[in-house]
Amino acid sequence: MNILIDIGHPAHVHYFRNLAHILEQNGYKIIWTIKDLPSAINLLDKYGFNYIKLPKKANNLIGKIFKQIKYDYIILKICKKYKIDIAIGTSVSIAHISMISKVKSIVFDDDDDEVQPLVTKFVNPFTDYLLSPDALKGHRKRKDTIFYPGYHELAYLHPNRFSPDISVLDEIGLKENEPYFIMRFNAFTAHHDIGIKGISLEQKNQLINILEPYGKIFITTEKDIEPEFKKYQLTISPEKMHSLLYYATMFIGDSQTMTSEAAMLGTPSLKLNSFAGKLSVPNELEQKYQLCYSFLPDEFDNMIEKIKELLNTPNLKQEFQQRRQKMLSDKIDVTAFMVWFVENYPESAKIMKENPEYQWRFR
Repeated sequence: MNILIDIGHPAHVHYFRNLAHILEQNGYKIIWTIKDLPSAINLLDKYGFNYIKLPKKANNLIGKIFKQIKYDYIILKICKKYKIDIAIGTSVSIAHISMISKVKSIVFDDDDDEVQPLVTKFVNPFTDYLLSPDALKGHRKRKDTIFYPGYHELAYLHPNRFSPDISVLDEIGLKENEPYFIMRFNAFTAHHDIGIKGISLEQKNQLINILEPYGKIFITTEKDIEPEFKKYQLTISPEKMHSLLYYATMFIGDSQTMTSEAAMLGTPSLKLNSFAGKLSVPNELEQKYQLCYSFLPDEFDNMIEKIKELLNTPNLKQEFQQRRQKMLSDKIDVTAFMVWFVENYPESAKIMKENPEYQWRFR
């Protein structure tokens, strides 16, 4: 069986990499397609995957629409050339291609319908199967969505798939148990980011002034870093970031994905952006497991208060590791579930519809 994985964000490399490695080991041919995103391409190179590079994304809505037509055409040609049987991703193109060809599409989507109207209208209704974390139950218009007890990030951060490498601390000049903070600032250029606000320049400076007395600060950004923050810029290889997150004292930023990643690793994480309180997965991590905290742009003062509270909490990391274990006990090994679903498709889809409890075999 020939399988296409189409991605448009660096996080998707992590999400699908374990699935791809296992499928390749089991004799399947995997083709990746990737928009011209240097950080994502760097990750694919690091993990040794073969990929086909697509043109760069557009930054405005009209440009995105015309680029999407081009992406669909290119990916259709790729599917025909490589005789693709199944296309996997969080992708507009694979849903469209499956409508006009024999290629079957499986979309993995963990965002609420309400915050991604274009995906809700033009992707999810047209894919053969839509799979989502069960935190999104009640937030999907598509009634035959297959829900599973897990998160995208657990496809690569579940203990069955991830062990932190403490040698990463040496690379950045730290000793074990030395406190440090990771900050991440987003560019907000995706179609669903229009009108979305994050942490302002002034607020970044305030955060640094508060955190610096407690430990070293490392900043990673989705865009060019501001000149005044260059001395804090993190320069390690991106595939080592999760180990760095695991050992960090705290994560602060306006990034959706990294906030969730830190939370799932048991690192206290706080975010400030316009999505706060509007997404089911982060809401579950915050409200059910108390692993992260979210704040709207006008709640910066509340964020500062929470940071100060956490900084003065005894045994902070140990407490959050206990909360992490509670979360993990309620979830499955997402990669194991994905491998089974793809290898046994379409029978797997039928099993999940008739017996959703089958998913608990993948703990």
